[in-house]
Amino acid sequence: MSAVPRSEKPAGRFRRMLDRLSTSQDDLHSAELQEDAQAAGCSRICDCDDRQIVKVTGTLRTVTLRPRAGVPALEAELFDGTAPLDVVWLGRRSIVGIEPGRRLIASGRISMSHGRRVLFNPKYELRPLGQE
Repeated sequence: MSAVPRSEKPAGRFRRMLDRLSTSQDDLHSAELQEDAQAAGCSRICDCDDRQIVKVTGTLRTVTLRPRAGVPALEAELFDGTAPLDVVWLGRRSIVGIEPGRRLIASGRISMSHGRRVLFNPKYELRPLGQE
């Protein structure tokens, strides 16, 4: 009779339930966002490089109005469970539906600004509220 190494967890229903109960709420939310991105056929934000054209999805964590070079700019932080991405709409003070907690799909060309990934004026699609 061979023993199962401790590093390998049995994949039984009881084990999955115990893992789920012992995992933090943030970890569960991140895993759910990653599964959603994969199901939507989107790139993981952590895998996006500078100047790459991407399609990403996630949840808006923050939305702020911050002028850039004297022009109004609506900035939002999109999180997909792997990394944050700043989404910036130049010349906009607000956009209906763009609010914290909302899920969306955004596409465009990634750029790097001060060590952070940024997507300027992306094409976007708001996810239905029933999927949140």
